Amino acid sequence: MPDNLIFLDTETTGNDPAKDRLCQLCFKTSAGVKVGFFKPPVPISVKAMSITHITNKMVENAEAFSKSEMKKELETLLKENILVAHQALFDIAMLKHEGIRVEKFICTLRLARHFDSENKIPEYNLQFLRYFLDLDVPGEPHNAEGDVAVLEALFKRLYAKMLDFTSQPPLLALGEGEEGGEVIQKMIEISSRPTLFKNLIFGKYKGRSIAEVAETDRRYLEWLLNQKLTNEAETDEDWIFTLKHYLG
Repeated sequence: MPDNLIFLDTETTGNDPAKDRLCQLCFKTSAGVKVGFFKPPVPISVKAMSITHITNKMVENAEAFSKSEMKKELETLLKENILVAHQALFDIAMLKHEGIRVEKFICTLRLARHFDSENKIPEYNLQFLRYFLDLDVPGEPHNAEGDVAVLEALFKRLYAKMLDFTSQPPLLALGEGEEGGEVIQKMIEISSRPTLFKNLIFGKYKGRSIAEVAETDRRYLEWLLNQKLTNEAETDEDWIFTLKHYLG
């Protein structure tokens, strides 16, 4: 497996990519693991605390990520390496708030959906996939360091699956002597385009086929699309693409 990957996870003050900020970050490279707590510019919500167990008191004396050595190191690493994250657009949005630009990324969420052509997986969040795919990984959930361990295990599963789908030898497209370049390039390509959902995973039609709902309650999908367009969150790109597709 290539050694130019950065496995990364952020824990944040909430789940709104436009308003929330990171309060913990962990990344792993071939050189090892780095993890740190940071004082965010906005308070951690009670909902976020109930999930991550990171409180405002825990980070009140921590340094700001914007002034940290960890930021400088990550900024340098991302210029030449590939970010790997689950629901990568969210983590990229958090890094963007800190002035860090991501050139190339692999999203394990989009890859998991890509391979689930028969729609057998009911949920795609990282911890659900951890147990659904029986990934044997130590570490606590909803903690950046623990999530990075699960992320790496999930990536290895998806990487092996992608190798099975690649009929010819790797092209070493990412550098001389680098294993699996063609596979990595394909993973980047899949990660860069919106996912077409098949079923609704929330709301009154949760679990129902979107194509079926488009036939029976088109107005609901039109309303949902309007909500997503109004929100304009980067993480809504997949849903906007899907809803436009089924609404024609």
